[in-house]
Amino acid sequence: MPQPPSSSSVTAVAAIPRAAAPPAAAGARSASGAPFRLTALSAALAIAAVVIVAIFATDQVVPATSAYEAQIRVWLAARAAGLASLGLLALQVVMGLLLSHPTNRTTWKQSKRVFPWHEHLWVFVMAFIAIHVVSIVIDPYAGVGIGGALVPGLSSYRSAPVALGSLALYAFVVTAITARYTKLLPPGLWLVLHRFALVVFILSWLHGVLAGTDSLALMGLYILLGVLVGGAAAYRYWIVRQPLHRSSPNAEQRGAIR
Repeated sequence: MPQPPSSSSVTAVAAIPRAAAPPAAAGARSASGAPFRLTALSAALAIAAVVIVAIFATDQVVPATSAYEAQIRVWLAARAAGLASLGLLALQVVMGLLLSHPTNRTTWKQSKRVFPWHEHLWVFVMAFIAIHVVSIVIDPYAGVGIGGALVPGLSSYRSAPVALGSLALYAFVVTAITARYTKLLPPGLWLVLHRFALVVFILSWLHGVLAGTDSLALMGLYILLGVLVGGAAAYRYWIVRQPLHRSSPNAEQRGAIR
């Protein structure tokens, strides 16, 4: 049921992307030459707009014409918002992994167009997370409550899976904020924290699978998102390390010593 990234931001589980930030950020400029980025006010307005549209859409899709529909619509809003946030988070993490790939500067010519999407997608992830959490809290049948949503372990409904969602939320906020205000942190710290975006996705994925009462019916979607992020992570971290390891001048010496 419940489930759930800024110079650059999450999501996903990836500051991973910031390695590519210099060339991408240079491309993410307006016609006047100034970098395009959301301010705190514009981000808040964007989140509010998403929330208002989602509320209106829920009222249209599931109008409260009966007691049962009035009861189920809150759960449907929570579930739909959770799935939307997970899908957007997966997209953001994948873009970050690709943007930060060591060969990106020479092989991927679209970085300057993709980077702004990665940088600002956190706003929509956060908006859907807000809808998800609020819907779960106000749903009297969910068994979560505000304490269970915000404090890991206090939910009376599937305590451990809901706790994973709470941890994912806090980790996402940390990676997003530290990536947005990098100049306030010691050099390099934001990058270390931003790499936890991949952990954010893993926690969110586990939260969705374990906490959802209809996870079996949605398993195809969960598998697809997991394969996309897992494939991007393998492309970013594992595949590229193979040729680098073989071409290392000290590789044979290290092997002989071992």
